[in-house]
Amino acid sequence: MTTLVLHNIDDDMVNALKLRAGKHGISVEAEHRKILEVALFAHKKKSFAEILTTIPEVGLDLDFERLEDSKTTHVFD
Repeated sequence: MTTLVLHNIDDDMVNALKLRAGKHGISVEAEHRKILEVALFAHKKKSFAEILTTIPEVGLDLDFERLEDSKTTHVFD
């Protein structure tokens, strides 16, 4: 791996990076890598299968049961 050194970084930016890293419970260096990765590779589209794997397994199938159209009444003004 390559080492990247940044010079002339504004103190406010460094403090914001430290705060953000602390909120995520990771080091400033890891947060910096994460930001760069998102910024540089966010354009890479995920496949439908990849998106499906990110859906959390919560609830029961019954929670998502479809209601019969005949049981619902729609009133339009």
